[in-house]
Amino acid sequence: MRVLMVEDDRTIAAGLEFSLRQEGYETIVCYDTQSAKIMIDNRLHEIDLCLFDLSLPDGSGYDLCEKVKKQGDKPVIFLTAFDDEVNVVMGLDMGADDYITKPFRVRELLSRINSVLRRYQKQPEKPKNYIDMVNIRIHTLEGKVYKNGEEIPLTALEYRLLMIFATHIGQVLTRPQLLDRIWDVAGDFVNDNTLTVYIKRLREKLEDNPQTPVIIQTVRGMGYKAGN
Repeated sequence: MRVLMVEDDRTIAAGLEFSLRQEGYETIVCYDTQSAKIMIDNRLHEIDLCLFDLSLPDGSGYDLCEKVKKQGDKPVIFLTAFDDEVNVVMGLDMGADDYITKPFRVRELLSRINSVLRRYQKQPEKPKNYIDMVNIRIHTLEGKVYKNGEEIPLTALEYRLLMIFATHIGQVLTRPQLLDRIWDVAGDFVNDNTLTVYIKRLREKLEDNPQTPVIIQTVRGMGYKAGN
């Protein structure tokens, strides 16, 4: 786990850095908002948690918290000498995950860091309700297909066939495999010639150039493959 710590008091920073490293955390230390903003712009994706002093010589930990929350969903804990309710509420309203006042016990801070990180690790990823294929977006909940933002009407079987490709992007599917899966999901008899017709219709509706398809590609001697 990597922690970005912004603390202008170098003695406090050194002590915290030592304690965090003893617990197995990697640390990146900044002493002002200017250097911290550069770090956030360039390396936020590498950081697991931010520890911001509220009062800094060239700005505020509030500014850094706002910047972090705009760029990514990373946990932020404030360190500050202020303990009045206004500052606490302001920090939490900005999206801070916790708030600890100075002076504090290092063990308490470490406990809060661990608690915040556990909460983030437990958050399930929100499932995507769409699938992208080149310039096509399939809204799976609505059962609608859009090309460059414009809805493309498909029949039920065309949609089913497209979904088979969309859920196997990059994988070669043979004609027998496609026929078996269409039979299973549609419940209708589909022969080899009908499959050819439906693939042709899909290409005409979805491809910019149906004669040179990129969404549903032909793999000679094998079958078809969906591009992404």
